[in-house]
Amino acid sequence: MPESLTPDLVDLRDRVTALAAEHLVPLRPTAFGEVHGPERAALADAVRRASKAAGVFGLAQPVEFGGIGAGALALTVARDVLGRHDVAHLPGVFGPAPGALADVGEPLRSSHLLPLLAGERQGGFAFTEPEDGGRRTWARAAGDTLVVTGRKSYVTGGADADFLTALVDVEGTGPAMLVIDTAADGVRLVRRFSSLDGSHHAAFEFDEVRVPRTHVLGEPGRGMRQALGVVGGVRLALAGIATGLCGAVVDHVDTHLRTVAARRPELPNERVRLRYGELRILAFAVRSTVYRTARLVDAGGDDTRNEVSAAKVFATEAVGTIVDEAIQLVGGHALEDDHPLAGIHRRVRAMRLAEGATDVLRINVAKGALDLGLGRL
Repeated sequence: MPESLTPDLVDLRDRVTALAAEHLVPLRPTAFGEVHGPERAALADAVRRASKAAGVFGLAQPVEFGGIGAGALALTVARDVLGRHDVAHLPGVFGPAPGALADVGEPLRSSHLLPLLAGERQGGFAFTEPEDGGRRTWARAAGDTLVVTGRKSYVTGGADADFLTALVDVEGTGPAMLVIDTAADGVRLVRRFSSLDGSHHAAFEFDEVRVPRTHVLGEPGRGMRQALGVVGGVRLALAGIATGLCGAVVDHVDTHLRTVAARRPELPNERVRLRYGELRILAFAVRSTVYRTARLVDAGGDDTRNEVSAAKVFATEAVGTIVDEAIQLVGGHALEDDHPLAGIHRRVRAMRLAEGATDVLRINVAKGALDLGLGRL
């Protein structure tokens, strides 16, 4: 479990702890309001330099491209620590991961993957269809090109993206992942928007966009599996961050209760102790679940989609409960913009929808078990 770490992982945990406590916490905005424009770019640059100096920046990047290529457990350890210090949301901690471009060959390797990993180009992940959409984003063949029509919403990183990796239904072959350059004719950025947690997204329209067949990622017809592979990695990342945030919130309540008790020895009363005890139990269960899941992913061999989905649901729902109860225990000033619990509350609420809403994933877990024989207890 979290305590049963190899010496290498203990060293990583200690390095990330030093990075977070000594360098990232001082950079963290004091109020929840997200920084934008030049101020955000300056923040990201400062975080990036500190992370590189600590040997953390390349954890999610492949070894063959100069990264560390850390496994699921190592990344979980790092994200747990960053969440515990409430700095996992800062931009620039990790270098860009290859995502759906991981196994791409030429010409995309040189034109898109290498510039992405070097920070020279930015990508967006276009998976979600708009709620009011009709036909899902689709493409028809036209010689050496595919002609794409449709819409995508909640494109993560899309507002500043140079290209999108998009899930598209190709007539006659099924779903495929395509690389679509945002500067291509027929691509229109419909709107930019921020969500409750301060993250930035975009919506796009595609009107007869011509995409070279060389921009198809992997085997046509297997695009959904590729997309879910990317999504699965993000789900485990969210679970790891939620694990750390559970600890951060419990730590804050602990400090608050001890401070109150120092002034009024008769407090906290039994009701408060009961609720605080529940928070600790829930945080303990989350850490156990997420670390076990990361080890299962690293072990390979078995399909771990169900375990990752279960961990994501449990961790994000639990941290929502924990921070909500914490605000009740701490009191009204925890709702002020500059209070740490207020910022955490907004971020964790978004986690329950990100990369698959809770109820959707619950249904998927049931289908995986009943229809495909996936998952374990």
